[in-house]
Amino acid sequence: MKQTVPGISRRLLLCGAPGAALALHRAATAQGAWPQKPIRLVVPFAVGGGTDIVARMIGQTLSQQLGQPVVIDNKPGASALIGTEIAARARPDGYTLLLAGSTSYSVNPALRAERAYNPSRDLAPIAIVARVPLVLFAGGTTPWHSLPALIDAAKQRPGQIRYATFGNASGSHLTGELFALAAGIRLQDIPYRGSSQAMVAVIGGEVDLGIDTVASVAPHARTGKVRALGIVGTVRSGLLPGVRTLAEQGLPEGSFDAWYGVAAPAHTPAPVLARLTRALSETLGSPALQAQLHAQGIEPAMVGATAFRQQVEKEIPRYRALAHRAGIVANE
Repeated sequence: MKQTVPGISRRLLLCGAPGAALALHRAATAQGAWPQKPIRLVVPFAVGGGTDIVARMIGQTLSQQLGQPVVIDNKPGASALIGTEIAARARPDGYTLLLAGSTSYSVNPALRAERAYNPSRDLAPIAIVARVPLVLFAGGTTPWHSLPALIDAAKQRPGQIRYATFGNASGSHLTGELFALAAGIRLQDIPYRGSSQAMVAVIGGEVDLGIDTVASVAPHARTGKVRALGIVGTVRSGLLPGVRTLAEQGLPEGSFDAWYGVAAPAHTPAPVLARLTRALSETLGSPALQAQLHAQGIEPAMVGATAFRQQVEKEIPRYRALAHRAGIVANE
């Protein structure tokens, strides 16, 4: 007596449909065997920045959940377009993932009419995994020790005070222009390839100001290399408890919600996405990882794919309108 393969109908086997059988085989393989090799986690920023810090912390614990190494692949440049495009164009087999912030998911779609990828078409959202406040900071050799002092100086020198961004039309660029708009001043943006390069430029006096995560800024603020002037978010950070938010300093319109999400290339098999969602949930539930993230001023989160997509759909029109008001034009 012949045996049939469990889960596949006898009728399908008898009809000899090779394409359908192959599709079922692939689905069964994805459900039962994935992952069988290391997973690449693409980060569209350089080593050492806030996104890289989050990726390495989460990647280490995620690899334990999945039983395979999670290899961080930093692909900086072009305001996160390069790394995001690499992830979006990767084979949709679950072995290439993207960990990025709202620059990739909502800022670029809002500000760039023409780009190499379309997040809603080319990426499958899995989860928002962390939220983190941004910080407006000045170099340690600058004369400004408070936000009002900076604003007064900027009003006296329109367009002469320079701030570092992670590239034209990046999240940091949008944030800087939102601050300037709220404060009634004009600043000069200077693009760099990522967080670490921008930080070096501020510390070295090449530019006057920067905007980055508390994880990146706090260590340098403690040593006096930079001065944190305001939290660009709705709440203060435990890493910089004495630094007031922009809203507390009279500039609520300058707030910017910073978060990190994990996505896969579109058409990644549903069983693989489901396995990744479970693994991320287990990863972010780890008390050890939560302690690590909190120590960096990062708030762990586990927001599923549906809410992730809704967040992006809400932010895109808001950022597009704000960019129009601030006069930001993406020139790629």
